[in-house]
Amino acid sequence: MTRTPEQIFHDHGQALGSGDLDKISANYAEDAVFVTPSGVLRGRDGVKQGIGTLLGDLPDAAWDVKPQFADDVLFLEWSAATAHARVEDGVDTFVFRDGLIQAQTVRYTLVTQDG
Repeated sequence: MTRTPEQIFHDHGQALGSGDLDKISANYAEDAVFVTPSGVLRGRDGVKQGIGTLLGDLPDAAWDVKPQFADDVLFLEWSAATAHARVEDGVDTFVFRDGLIQAQTVRYTLVTQDG
């Protein structure tokens, strides 16, 4: 039985909380496309690179997420904050296929404490 987008997103959130990039990328298809503000990353290695950068910028962040599902697409508004940085306008769009994340676009502005 294929996992629903809601189940995949739940697993993805738990994996993000672990910080384990292998566990995180397991929710993505082998040929996933990950679109970031700095370019397009491909495959699970690309996902590891993109999410690794985000988690590196926001270690031990407090996250606030607002998911809106529509069939096999998820629109996610999010913010995150640490003692040294915050994201106020995070927006992701996920496309799901066959129980995995097939594509994701990520947009956010990182504001540092001194910025």
